[in-house]
Amino acid sequence: MIESTERVEQFKAEIAEMKLKDPATGRDALLLRLGGVMMVVGIGVAVLAYFLSHGTTDALSQNDDQIIALIGVAVSLVGGALFLRYSLAQFQRFWLARLIYELRAQADRIAGGPDR
Repeated sequence: MIESTERVEQFKAEIAEMKLKDPATGRDALLLRLGGVMMVVGIGVAVLAYFLSHGTTDALSQNDDQIIALIGVAVSLVGGALFLRYSLAQFQRFWLARLIYELRAQADRIAGGPDR
Protein backbone atom coordinates (compact mmCIF):
# COMPACT_ATOMS: atom_id res chain seq x y z
CA MET A 1 0.00 0.00 0.00
CA ILE A 2 2.85 2.34 0.84
CA GLU A 3 4.47 1.58 -2.50
CA SER A 4 1.30 2.55 -4.39
CA THR A 5 1.01 5.88 -2.57
CA GLU A 6 4.67 6.55 -3.29
CA ARG A 7 4.01 5.79 -6.98
CA VAL A 8 1.04 8.17 -7.01
CA GLU A 9 3.12 10.93 -5.44
CA GLN A 10 5.95 10.27 -7.90
CA PHE A 11 3.44 10.36 -10.78
CA LYS A 12 2.08 13.71 -9.58
CA ALA A 13 5.58 15.10 -9.27
CA GLU A 14 6.54 13.98 -12.76
CA ILE A 15 3.34 15.48 -14.21
CA ALA A 16 4.16 18.76 -12.46
CA GLU A 17 7.65 18.65 -14.01
CA MET A 18 6.13 18.31 -17.48
CA LYS A 19 4.41 21.69 -17.03
CA LEU A 20 1.27 20.58 -18.80
CA LYS A 21 -1.60 23.01 -18.92
CA ASP A 22 -4.41 22.25 -16.53
CA PRO A 23 -7.49 21.50 -18.64
CA ALA A 24 -9.86 22.15 -15.73
CA THR A 25 -9.06 25.85 -15.79
CA GLY A 26 -8.85 26.30 -19.52
CA ARG A 27 -11.01 26.67 -22.52
CA ASP A 28 -11.58 22.90 -22.70
CA ALA A 29 -13.64 22.86 -19.50
CA LEU A 30 -15.66 25.83 -20.69
CA LEU A 31 -16.45 24.20 -24.03
CA LEU A 32 -17.31 20.93 -22.27
CA ARG A 33 -19.88 22.73 -20.10
CA LEU A 34 -21.12 24.75 -23.08
CA GLY A 35 -21.73 21.51 -24.98
CA GLY A 36 -23.76 20.09 -22.09
CA VAL A 37 -25.84 23.26 -21.84
CA MET A 38 -26.40 23.34 -25.60
CA MET A 39 -27.73 19.77 -25.52
CA VAL A 40 -30.28 20.60 -22.84
CA VAL A 41 -31.29 23.96 -24.34
CA GLY A 42 -31.61 22.49 -27.84
CA ILE A 43 -33.91 19.74 -26.65
CA GLY A 44 -35.96 22.26 -24.68
CA VAL A 45 -36.33 24.55 -27.70
CA ALA A 46 -37.34 21.62 -29.92
CA VAL A 47 -40.00 20.41 -27.46
CA LEU A 48 -41.34 23.94 -26.94
CA ALA A 49 -41.54 24.53 -30.70
CA TYR A 50 -43.33 21.20 -31.16
CA PHE A 51 -46.04 22.22 -28.74
CA LEU A 52 -46.27 25.70 -30.30
CA SER A 53 -46.74 24.23 -33.77
CA HIS A 54 -49.53 21.98 -32.52
CA GLY A 55 -51.21 24.82 -30.65
CA THR A 56 -52.35 26.65 -33.77
CA THR A 57 -54.15 25.91 -37.01
CA ASP A 58 -52.33 28.63 -38.97
CA ALA A 59 -50.04 26.86 -41.45
CA LEU A 60 -47.57 29.76 -41.63
CA SER A 61 -47.14 29.80 -37.87
CA GLN A 62 -46.75 26.01 -37.82
CA ASN A 63 -44.02 26.19 -40.44
CA ASP A 64 -42.15 28.80 -38.40
CA ASP A 65 -42.42 26.65 -35.30
CA GLN A 66 -41.14 23.62 -37.19
CA ILE A 67 -38.09 25.61 -38.30
CA ILE A 68 -37.49 26.63 -34.68
CA ALA A 69 -37.73 22.96 -33.69
CA LEU A 70 -35.13 22.04 -36.31
CA ILE A 71 -32.84 24.77 -35.02
CA GLY A 72 -33.26 23.29 -31.54
CA VAL A 73 -32.30 19.85 -32.84
CA ALA A 74 -29.26 21.32 -34.61
CA VAL A 75 -28.15 23.14 -31.44
CA SER A 76 -28.56 19.93 -29.49
CA LEU A 77 -26.44 17.98 -32.00
CA VAL A 78 -23.67 20.57 -31.97
CA GLY A 79 -23.75 20.58 -28.16
CA GLY A 80 -23.51 16.80 -28.12
CA ALA A 81 -20.53 16.89 -30.47
CA LEU A 82 -18.77 19.51 -28.30
CA PHE A 83 -19.47 17.55 -25.14
CA LEU A 84 -18.25 14.30 -26.64
CA ARG A 85 -15.12 15.84 -28.12
CA TYR A 86 -13.95 17.56 -24.94
CA SER A 87 -14.91 14.76 -22.56
CA LEU A 88 -13.00 12.25 -24.70
CA ALA A 89 -10.04 14.63 -24.95
CA GLN A 90 -9.92 14.92 -21.17
CA PHE A 91 -10.03 11.15 -20.76
CA GLN A 92 -7.39 10.56 -23.44
CA ARG A 93 -5.09 13.18 -21.93
CA PHE A 94 -5.18 11.34 -18.60
CA TRP A 95 -4.80 7.96 -20.31
CA LEU A 96 -1.77 9.13 -22.28
CA ALA A 97 -0.06 10.57 -19.20
CA ARG A 98 -0.70 7.32 -17.33
CA LEU A 99 0.62 5.25 -20.25
CA ILE A 100 3.79 7.33 -20.48
CA TYR A 101 4.33 6.98 -16.74
CA GLU A 102 3.83 3.21 -16.83
CA LEU A 103 6.18 2.77 -19.80
CA ARG A 104 8.79 4.90 -18.12
CA ALA A 105 8.50 2.91 -14.89
CA GLN A 106 8.77 -0.33 -16.85
CA ALA A 107 11.86 0.93 -18.68
CA ASP A 108 13.41 1.93 -15.34
CA ARG A 109 12.77 -1.54 -13.93
CA ILE A 110 14.33 -3.19 -16.97
CA ALA A 111 17.36 -0.89 -16.89
CA GLY A 112 17.77 -1.35 -13.14
CA GLY A 113 16.65 2.16 -12.31
CA PRO A 114 15.35 3.65 -9.04
CA ASP A 115 12.30 1.34 -8.76
CA ARG A 116 14.46 -1.76 -8.29
